[in-house]
Amino acid sequence: MSRTVGALPGIRPPERRWSDAAAAGLSVLDGLVYRSNLLGADRSLANIGGGNTSAKELVTDHTGREVRVLWVKGSGTDLATIGRSGFPGLRLDELLPLRDRAQMNDAAMVDYLLRCAIGPDQPRPSIETLLHAFVAGTHVDHTHPDAIIALTSNPNGRRLADDAFGDEAVWLPYQRPGFDMSRRIGQLLDEQPQARCVLLERHGLVTWGETGEESYDATIEIVSRAARAIDEAGRGRFGLGGLRAAELGDGSADTLLAHSLPALRGALLADADGLVLEIDRSAEAVAFASSERAPEVSQVGAPCPDHLINTKHRPLAIAFDPECDGAADLAARFREGVEEYARWYREYYERNLDDETRQFPIDPAGPRVVLVPGVGVVTTGGDAARARISRDLYHRAIVVEDAADALGGFRSLSESEAFAIEYWPLERYKLAQAPARGELAGRVAVITGGASGIGRATARVLADRGAHVVVGDLNHEGAQEVAEELVAANGLRRAVAVHVDVTSEDAVADLTRRAVLEYGGIDILVASAGLATSAPITETSLADWELNYAVLARGYFLAARETFRVLLEQGRGGSIVFVASKNALVAGGNAAAYSSAKAASLHLARCLAEEGGPEGIRVNTVNPDAVIQGSSIWSSDWKAERASTYGVEEDELQTFYRARTKLGVNVYPEDVAEAIAFFAGSRSAKSTGNVINVDGGVTAAYPR
Repeated sequence: MSRTVGALPGIRPPERRWSDAAAAGLSVLDGLVYRSNLLGADRSLANIGGGNTSAKELVTDHTGREVRVLWVKGSGTDLATIGRSGFPGLRLDELLPLRDRAQMNDAAMVDYLLRCAIGPDQPRPSIETLLHAFVAGTHVDHTHPDAIIALTSNPNGRRLADDAFGDEAVWLPYQRPGFDMSRRIGQLLDEQPQARCVLLERHGLVTWGETGEESYDATIEIVSRAARAIDEAGRGRFGLGGLRAAELGDGSADTLLAHSLPALRGALLADADGLVLEIDRSAEAVAFASSERAPEVSQVGAPCPDHLINTKHRPLAIAFDPECDGAADLAARFREGVEEYARWYREYYERNLDDETRQFPIDPAGPRVVLVPGVGVVTTGGDAARARISRDLYHRAIVVEDAADALGGFRSLSESEAFAIEYWPLERYKLAQAPARGELAGRVAVITGGASGIGRATARVLADRGAHVVVGDLNHEGAQEVAEELVAANGLRRAVAVHVDVTSEDAVADLTRRAVLEYGGIDILVASAGLATSAPITETSLADWELNYAVLARGYFLAARETFRVLLEQGRGGSIVFVASKNALVAGGNAAAYSSAKAASLHLARCLAEEGGPEGIRVNTVNPDAVIQGSSIWSSDWKAERASTYGVEEDELQTFYRARTKLGVNVYPEDVAEAIAFFAGSRSAKSTGNVINVDGGVTAAYPR
């Protein structure tokens, strides 16, 4: 199936979203929040985490004196979600004298801004605070609209801007944000007092007004006029030369990616400490990746400083023909492409280092964005949220690059300019504010039997430590509840639920396929799906015998086999943890089927440890005992049968189990989950073929 030319999104005038009713009666600061949220809600105007807004007013300070205050967006916040606390207040009369300074380095500027704060616990103000101070308007908006960046990112941009805006616009050739840029803008506006906006070359837009609504409307008006100018000037030339590769249908694309993404993720993991992928199969992404000129235009560079922080200066463009090449070809090109990209990135880093940037170690050298003709765009990140940010920002790049190319050619920041932004101390400060990564950050864990008991507790522990979790269970509704809980607690795309019958070869293959398509690969398998039957051997039916072996032996074999296939393709090792039982080591009366099946799974783990070791795949076993709370097994007939075996009442069974342990303790799902997490992570990096009993100390089960 091929896609018609023109699927690229194009530049359109923004929608005016201002509501007089919503804005009525708001204080200056609340009005600033309202305006900022409106701008941030339209990503064609304001990038994720990008742009900044401000308002000036008279306030009474802690001494009771009236002072002029500049409320300005705090560093590292997002306009779409920012609230009152995200806007530090600074004494405006202490900022304005800086216009007369000839120079000021970044460190001195940041220190000065912090000393101008009206409160002690405010966030660090925006890098571009002085821009807002030096523009005379009471309300100022600095955004990164697609239309403005496209207009200012091509050789004809200055002429088109003059035609569209005349002396209403000031054009500022590219400068890195900071003191010099802010001071120059102030000077240009003094020279051109009739101007209504500033066009920042390859960067963005500044507008202002005496009210918040005036400033907002100025942004909408200027961007709309730029969009119309682009549409008129580029007519007939959009689409980056039309399609070069035919689009694959969803089924074909999924099959191709399921067999090749582990190769991409494995190559990226060569110098990254955990990451996940996101597949973008939107019409825009597929059209861009499949277009005739994308391999050339995409390599020019990132359209905007805000983009390259999350997308790097350029993507990896894969040479791939979906009509002739298959999954093995794509896997090979992923590996070759990442290796070549990493070589370029390391050279880019070395040749651009200077005294300012030498203090920062190189980022992981692999690409953040990968273009696959006929398939779409794959983005990467240290977690799912970061991969999504890279995806969303690259959508903005797609729009800008198509429009700028149609206007006469796309121009980006130079390599040195891009590097100066990417390793700029002020940007590195923002990145450093992110929470510390967990032990399992960027890892992908598949859990069978994840809807209840030990599986559920394990899903929580692994997710809390940074893992992205695929919750597999025959009880799909229960698995969905667990996945929703993990997402609510840990963030976007941190868990998905998959219905799986572990006795079915096709179902288990689909489970691992879903993990690959969701996150790019697998690092951890926890085989926890279980059941149990209890009966004397003379009363054990063949059906019960085969059911125990189907779930506890075949189910573990299938999950391990499919995971091995992914791990071997990734080539970065991995960890498999079997949840067996105390009964795997010591016989349980009236439980021959269950106990021998658990023993089979324990020995299977040892066999797989032998096989996986040379490839860095570790296989270990956790043996719990008498974990009653939250277990679907113990809510079945098993509890009554075990109580009968031991000659106690059902409600006395927990006490019976506790009494037979040397530690005199109950064992809970969370206790077992901790042992599983140990085997899953790097703390056990040199352990394989091992067993941890979590049974309170049952003498007969001590490993020998």
